[in-house]
Amino acid sequence: MNKIEVHIFSKGKQLPQMTCSNFFHSVELFRIIEKTPGQWPYMAIAFDAEGHIVGHLLAIMRRRGSLLPPYFFTQGHIYGEGEYADGVNKAEIFGYLLEAITKKFKRNLCLFAEFSDISKKMFGYRQFRNNGYFPIYWQEIHNSLHSMPPAERLSGKQLRRIRRISKLGVVTREISSLDELKAFYKILRQNNRLSPRRLIPPQEFFLEFYKSNKIKMFVTYYKEKIIGGCVCVLTEGNGYLWYLASKTKSNPKLHAKTMTVWHALNYCYEHNYAHFYFLDAGLPWRASHFRDFILRFGGKPVAKYRWFRISLRWVNNLLTWIYRE
Repeated sequence: MNKIEVHIFSKGKQLPQMTCSNFFHSVELFRIIEKTPGQWPYMAIAFDAEGHIVGHLLAIMRRRGSLLPPYFFTQGHIYGEGEYADGVNKAEIFGYLLEAITKKFKRNLCLFAEFSDISKKMFGYRQFRNNGYFPIYWQEIHNSLHSMPPAERLSGKQLRRIRRISKLGVVTREISSLDELKAFYKILRQNNRLSPRRLIPPQEFFLEFYKSNKIKMFVTYYKEKIIGGCVCVLTEGNGYLWYLASKTKSNPKLHAKTMTVWHALNYCYEHNYAHFYFLDAGLPWRASHFRDFILRFGGKPVAKYRWFRISLRWVNNLLTWIYRE
């Protein structure tokens, strides 16, 4: 392959003209992150010898807080492996992008970096290892929507539950006002405030989502009160559930999360999306209530890796040894 050069851009006005079909590595998401306090976008772009873009990868760096030292730190997160030109060696170009973005994280004192939602379990294995990342076995879940309606994948028990909840007057619809969005955001913050791993961006992030035609946000009502909602990304012919929340103290018999996910699934099916992916199917424990909840919708569990790198070398080496294969 010809000589490859990688440049990393941190300002939207610096970005070259580029074609993006994957929302998670798009200029649109870059600009949304750029406008969000406490978050910084880094677009790593690979150019060939003729100056053509052969691949790009969007990394998000976020400021986080902790009750334990170091109290405040930054975390890097990348969804998927990036986007590439036709006919190139995808794994090879990814190696260049990965090396560049890892160096960028180091220079910016990023405490740890995470790659999630890689398309294939073994993609980039050698490149990740060469750059000091270690894998954690992770189960991901997606629903196929192209072969049969979502209702045909449900168990009889789940279908009866959904019908019963619907009769109680629980309904889900697309967010149609900023007031609805702000009410949902409040629930989202409350629902995740005790989660040590889950980071909810500032409200500005979701206000920008509201303007995007690649994002659908839904809220679930009961007696004219919002009791839950979700955020879905629609890209490359698939739907991705990114955020999901419900009022933790609301009547559990209303099953707000069930109705929210069910509506989002049916929306994607009715609009001819091929698959519905859950970006977070829970931590990789053997027993997971959230993963069991997702599987009730007839999804398919898939064994994947998530790749991590800790900037503290001795910690990274220890975790690499613990998660050795």
